[in-house]
Amino acid sequence: MIIAVDAMGGDYAPAEIVKGAAQGSKLHKVNVILVGDETKIRAHLPSEFARSSSVTIQHAADVIGMDEHAAAVRTKKDASVVVAASLVKEGRADAMVSVGNTAAAMAVATLRLGRIQGIDRPAIATVMPSASGATIMLDAGAVVDCTVANLKQFAVMGSIYAEKVLSISHPRIGLLSVGEEKSKGSDLIKTAHEELVAMPLNFIGNVEGRDLFSGAADVIVTDGFAGNVALKTAEGLAEHIERLFKDEVYSHPLAKVPLALLLPFLSRFKSRLDYSEYGGAPLLGLNGMCIIGHGRSKARAVANAVRAAKEAVDGGVVGAIRSSLTAANATATASADR
Repeated sequence: MIIAVDAMGGDYAPAEIVKGAAQGSKLHKVNVILVGDETKIRAHLPSEFARSSSVTIQHAADVIGMDEHAAAVRTKKDASVVVAASLVKEGRADAMVSVGNTAAAMAVATLRLGRIQGIDRPAIATVMPSASGATIMLDAGAVVDCTVANLKQFAVMGSIYAEKVLSISHPRIGLLSVGEEKSKGSDLIKTAHEELVAMPLNFIGNVEGRDLFSGAADVIVTDGFAGNVALKTAEGLAEHIERLFKDEVYSHPLAKVPLALLLPFLSRFKSRLDYSEYGGAPLLGLNGMCIIGHGRSKARAVANAVRAAKEAVDGGVVGAIRSSLTAANATATASADR
């Protein structure tokens, strides 16, 4: 398996991206193509990978900055993220990873790879820590203004990802709303609720914001605006809790003694809230796999993003979504002909 990694995207590129991609290659036994300025990449490539066939370099002379408009993917043909997407399109890589400009990564992945027939808009599926282990939320920012059809497609894709990658049998699907009752929510949510009930999914009804972490649902469907707000709120809250804890502990000298005994527990607790543990989020609905990571990603997060790409490819997520929609379209056509 070959994963193309945009080595020039992100706040800590290329050093942390190169280091993390190399680690991901070794840990998860995949080949990695580092895409970007060859000279800069080689300057940060660990010596053990300098002559390794598992980590190679594809030179790309240009970069799309974190603050540039997504339209740059049309003019910067030799930008690292554009070349990475082209490698997947050409079959030279099985998936791509980028922790750079999110809008640019979404745009070029959509343009180069194309949408699966039956998918109107791709969605970012974020894995959130929950009481049951993990909950998938989509969309996390790709589609701000959703239609009912978008939400139904998100439910199908989220269910498939939960089954194929997280090994959850018959995933429970929840629709994010302001109350559990089907009468709650906007007109969009109420209509979506009615139509999701009729679909061959394990739809459990509306869920609320607190259920992002309660484990009440395996997949939570929402529009990209609410999803992104929920995601950023969760990240901010986790960081705030960590700061408060540190402030309290270090302000009391006597607390340092029992703290030493709690360190293993605290380390595990932090890892469950750390976005770097999950690496990145798949952009579902395309004819190829694209993993989008946090702009602040360092080596550990990048290595885990490589793992996420491998798991999605191994799970046959793209093919499963395509097959599911083909079957659904065939059923709808047959029903219409009767």
